[in-house]
Amino acid sequence: MSARSLALLSALAIISLAPAAQAAEDGVLMAGIDNPTRTEANRARDGARHPYETLTFWGVKPKQTIIEISPGTGYWLEILGPYAKATGGTYIASAADLDNPKLSEGARKGRAAFEAKYADVEQFGKVNFVNFGPQSKPMTPASADMVITARNIHNWLWQPPMLDKAMADFYAVLKPGGVLAVEEHRADPRPQNADARDGYVATATVVAAAEKAGFKLAASSEANANPKDTKDHPFGVWTLPPSRYTTQGGKTEDPAFDRAKYDAIGESDRMTLRFVKPR
Repeated sequence: MSARSLALLSALAIISLAPAAQAAEDGVLMAGIDNPTRTEANRARDGARHPYETLTFWGVKPKQTIIEISPGTGYWLEILGPYAKATGGTYIASAADLDNPKLSEGARKGRAAFEAKYADVEQFGKVNFVNFGPQSKPMTPASADMVITARNIHNWLWQPPMLDKAMADFYAVLKPGGVLAVEEHRADPRPQNADARDGYVATATVVAAAEKAGFKLAASSEANANPKDTKDHPFGVWTLPPSRYTTQGGKTEDPAFDRAKYDAIGESDRMTLRFVKPR
């Protein structure tokens, strides 16, 4: 491990252990997490994703404008959409870039299906959508209080210009004092594999990319740590739940594959970081 990485990990340990201001419990947020209308699949992941601890660590509050990047299965949307509605905030899903002429038809259909799935304003509040991708235009400058990116950074490392573009876009769209909230599969303490092809990213990689864009690391949390994760799985992070690959691509079951071993590990070990755009 490099001297920079060791210094970073030491600094993160200090930040993590620093006493945090004790805010009053957010009953609206807790009620949103406990909402039985959330999908069963997403609710089943709460034990691994620690939604209340994570969102309060990031600093989610009433009346904020929150942008989520590539919301995936809607895990955070099911919580934050109704929360924004109840507290006078705005939730924005930054999804597939429909202005990109190279966007596949499958991706276009996927975005249309996602929008339709969360179109019920009564249940989810008004979910706003913006384009996001390698060629997307920057979002409205200084318009958001928080940008959340969960388990996306490893993908951007496979197309290097995308990581720098994403961080620059996040910096531009946030208000001064705004928060970049990061959740990502953590390679530490072992070195990151080339381009993070196994899905695991070094904390130093994330911090360097954010700092290059102008962000300052404010704090780290171990809310989503998993010491059982040995990070040496045959199909990378996708061997573990919820992907649960048993062959490359995860398409077919292999009778010789010890699925129970990887299910017992649970979801990946993840870094949870809060960056701030200086005022």
